[in-house]
Amino acid sequence: MELSDLVGALAIGFAAGMAGGLVGVGGGVLMVPGLVIFLGESQIEAEATSLLAIVGVAAVGAWRQNGYGNLRLRDAVVIGVLSPVGVLVGTVLANALSERTLELSFAAVQVYFAYRLARRATASAAAREPAKG
Repeated sequence: MELSDLVGALAIGFAAGMAGGLVGVGGGVLMVPGLVIFLGESQIEAEATSLLAIVGVAAVGAWRQNGYGNLRLRDAVVIGVLSPVGVLVGTVLANALSERTLELSFAAVQVYFAYRLARRATASAAAREPAKG
């Protein structure tokens, strides 16, 4: 790995870790696009790399959030029960699909969640504002 790639990878890792701690995202939202755009990895390589890299981020983030009393362990266990099966199916599908299909699917998921979160945030803000009149 060249020095510029190493610096880029470290920057992606730091940004993803910071975003993970700040807003609970990092792997898919920052690492995958960062690896594709800045390090020239294919979509599937970036997804695979992110799956391993996020382990440490998730562990440290969950540990710190637990210290603040924010970790909902039961919810995490319920979500996590079928996640290993889901990732097995997902990796098989990812390797069967074209690179373009993976890129477009990834972008569509990002846009959908961004839209839903923006709607929720604006609705919450509107509910908090006092009525004018």
